[in-house]
Amino acid sequence: MELPGEPVAGREALHGGTGRHRADGTGAGTTGAPRTVDDLTDPAVASDPADQAMSSGSLPPDGAPPAPEGQSLFGRGLLYVAVWSLQLLSAVVVYPVLAHLLPAEEFGRLASGMALSQVLVVLAVLGFDQAVILLRAETGSDRAARSLVAAGVGIGAVVTLVAVATAGLWSDTLGFDGASSLVLVTLLWTPPSVGIMLSSVMLLSEDRLRAFSVVNLLYGVGGQVIGMLLIVLLDERTAMAYALGYLGALVVTMLIGFVLVRPRWAGIADVPLARRALKLGVPLMVSSLAVYVLNAGDRLVIQRVLGAEEVGRYQIAYNVGNVAIILLGMASMAWAPQIAAVRDEAARWVLIGRSRDALLRLMMPVIVGLTLGAPFALVIAAPASFAPEELLFVVFLVAAAGFPVLIGNATARALITLEHTNNLAVAAIVAAVLNVVLNVVLLPVWGLAGGAAATMAAFIVQTVMHRLALPKHVRWPRIHWKLQVGAATALAVAALSTLLPQDTTWNLGRFAVAVLCLPWFLHQLKIARAGDTGGVAAPDGARATA
Repeated sequence: MELPGEPVAGREALHGGTGRHRADGTGAGTTGAPRTVDDLTDPAVASDPADQAMSSGSLPPDGAPPAPEGQSLFGRGLLYVAVWSLQLLSAVVVYPVLAHLLPAEEFGRLASGMALSQVLVVLAVLGFDQAVILLRAETGSDRAARSLVAAGVGIGAVVTLVAVATAGLWSDTLGFDGASSLVLVTLLWTPPSVGIMLSSVMLLSEDRLRAFSVVNLLYGVGGQVIGMLLIVLLDERTAMAYALGYLGALVVTMLIGFVLVRPRWAGIADVPLARRALKLGVPLMVSSLAVYVLNAGDRLVIQRVLGAEEVGRYQIAYNVGNVAIILLGMASMAWAPQIAAVRDEAARWVLIGRSRDALLRLMMPVIVGLTLGAPFALVIAAPASFAPEELLFVVFLVAAAGFPVLIGNATARALITLEHTNNLAVAAIVAAVLNVVLNVVLLPVWGLAGGAAATMAAFIVQTVMHRLALPKHVRWPRIHWKLQVGAATALAVAALSTLLPQDTTWNLGRFAVAVLCLPWFLHQLKIARAGDTGGVAAPDGARATA
């Protein structure tokens, strides 16, 4: 599976809904509207400790005062990141196990099916996940948001029916020849996935961490485990066995989410509400869909050009290289509410620049350590038939894309706070199309490394377009030249390390050096935390782009 959260343009719209509750009965991310009687008497909401504290006019359970603007970026939001990060088990543990359990072609088909499912889920959600959070933040009421959860599930079901009815027209084109049953089951993942996603963002916006954790652990971990158990218990080494087990787990998790959130099913008929949600969500959906195509499109092209087995090999390399980027990206996502709360634009740009630079500093030990440790990880993660020694440079290219991704995330966050989301959609579409075109051109020439290079080039173009889209009045903080040199040096060292031999002795030596990158990472993290307490006021003479 891909990124367990939302893509850049979509996830940054979460800025309205993850703040702590204020003692005056408003959410930290709301416009100040009081919570309605309907919300305060709703057992799905009122049972949560944070909501009880809010309704009684007291502080949150831990007694902490509301977070001021510019407080530590490493606060409560990182608890949600910790929950999301557990879904990385699908990349770190489940994918390698599946690669050993399933024949190479079956594993490749399953990887392609997952990529297809991710694209379809984004299309089916129609941006309602973002609309739920934005609307609740604006009104301070759960009633309309619960109606949108119900409406979103209904739309997801309709989109699934259309996809199932037309599968015969496009499945062969995408390389699913003779796998019509697998395509059908992966399409049926869509309605429960939509329900889980909408329930999760509702719980996130209500700051109900315990309930959020239950739903997302079942979604991100439970489904994977059940799918693998079905393969083992039935002794059915097929992608279909896993897909059926995963479908069952999704349905159960969706029902649990509904019990916690209590969707307002009568809201399906609320046409004005749905119209407003579409107005808010469709531009972000277009951008999110394009980003998913950017992330998953390479696998679909690889399947068409090189075959299903090569998709499996690429997926293993992609998962190894992408783990750190996912974690750092989720940290960026968790900071969005605090950044959006800074109303002074100059101070906001300084805060965004500071968080961007902190993540780039963390990426330096990550890119070196990840590339050095990759040969050892690949031997464990991939069966010998996958020729793991040939995948090292692919891992490096995937990991190196983290630098433009993190820079692009920062400018995307700025554009969303300025409500210039159309620019994000255009940049994402251009990058997605470029990724597909470059994959078609480079795969026959450079193989899987060409696919990874194409994706990195597309991310760079997207990041440049984000920067060009910033209005002229924005004084955007530059990346200090010392940080640029440090990042370039780390990339060069990581790239050169791919030329070293890959026998057992060399791989163990690389791994030992990779472990030494951990103190470097912790040192950079300590610096980031120390600099995080200094407020957000722009220093005198702060650097800005011309």
